[in-house]
Amino acid sequence: MDTKLIPFILFLGLFLLFAAPVATGIINLGNGAGMAVSAAMALIFLFWGRFTGAVGRCWEKPLGKIVLSLVGLVAAVSIILAVVISIFMIRESTDLPKDENTTVVVLGCKVKNGGPSLMLGRRLDAAYGYLSEHESVCAVVSGGQGSDESISEAQCMKDYLVARGIAPERIFMEDKSVNTEENLRFSKKVINENGLPEKITLVTDNFHQLRAEMIAESQGIEACNISGKTSWYLLPTYWVREWFGVVYYKLFG
Repeated sequence: MDTKLIPFILFLGLFLLFAAPVATGIINLGNGAGMAVSAAMALIFLFWGRFTGAVGRCWEKPLGKIVLSLVGLVAAVSIILAVVISIFMIRESTDLPKDENTTVVVLGCKVKNGGPSLMLGRRLDAAYGYLSEHESVCAVVSGGQGSDESISEAQCMKDYLVARGIAPERIFMEDKSVNTEENLRFSKKVINENGLPEKITLVTDNFHQLRAEMIAESQGIEACNISGKTSWYLLPTYWVREWFGVVYYKLFG
C-alpha cells in the first residue's frame, strides 16, 4: 500500500467522525471546522504529488513565500492553542469537590418531548450520583424554557431528580436563564437568597467545564466540577467547538 494512503484513510475517517452528528441534526462550528480541516488534509495526501508541486512553484515567488509563511504560522499557532486549551479542559473536567460544603449547580441543556435530551440526561446522571452519595448537599437546577421546549429546563431537571429519589426540598430551581453566564449569575442569586454554601460544584459536560468555570470566576464564584459523560461520536465536535468558545470568551467575554 502507498504510505500516503494511510494518512488519507485516517483523515477520511476523521471527516466521517465529525460528520456523524449531522445525521442527528447537530451542526455547529466544531463539526464544520473539523470536517473542513480533515477533508482538506485527506485531499492533500490523496493528491500529494500535485500538492507538493504547487507548493514548490508558489515558494519560488516572493509573494508565494509570504503567503506560505503566513499559512504555516497560523497553522502552528492554531495547533499550539488547541493543545494548550485541551490540557486545561482535561484538567478542569477532573476538578472534583473536596468536601460537602458546596452547592451543586446543574447547567441546563435541551429538553425534548418534556424530558431531558441525551446531554441533559448525562448531566443529571452525574448530579444524581453525587447528590445520592452526599445527602447534606443541595442543588440548583438552572435553565429557562426555550420556544421549542414544553417546560423549562429547570423544571425538567427537578422532575428527573425527584423521580429518582432526591428529596424535592434539596432542589432549588432557577428557570429564567438562557445561557451559561445567566445560569451562573441567576444561580448565585438563588444560593444567596436561600443561605446555601457559596462554593459551587458545576455539573455540565466535560468539554464545557473550562469555559463554565472561567465564567464563574468572572462573577466571583469559586467552583469545582463534576462532569457528565459525552457520547464518543459527539465529543470531537463539541471539543473543537469549545476551542473557539474559549478563545472568543478570552477575547470578548
